[in-house]
Amino acid sequence: MIGMAGLLTGLYCCTALAKPEPEPTDLIDQQHCMFCHTIDAPFLAPSFRQIADRYRDQPNASVMLENKLRKGGRAHWGDTQMPLPAERGGPISRRDAHKLVQWVLSQ
Repeated sequence: MIGMAGLLTGLYCCTALAKPEPEPTDLIDQQHCMFCHTIDAPFLAPSFRQIADRYRDQPNASVMLENKLRKGGRAHWGDTQMPLPAERGGPISRRDAHKLVQWVLSQ
């Protein structure tokens, strides 16, 4: 019985330490996306819907957008450049960048 109690305690501790996966909207907040973007109207940068409309059906667009999100990038929508991660919410993992881009493309 002690073995089972130890196992259950171990499982509980591991579960308590596991970080929950961030939701795309959490990532938007962490990366300060709404400083420049909105959902449906251009502001300082294109809206998420404009980005989705332009890139949704383009092959490899997801990879390009994920790289831009992770590294910053040159302007494709006028003169405003995507800030570097250090100027936003800090570095973003490949996994989180993928999740965020998929959310944007679904708009």
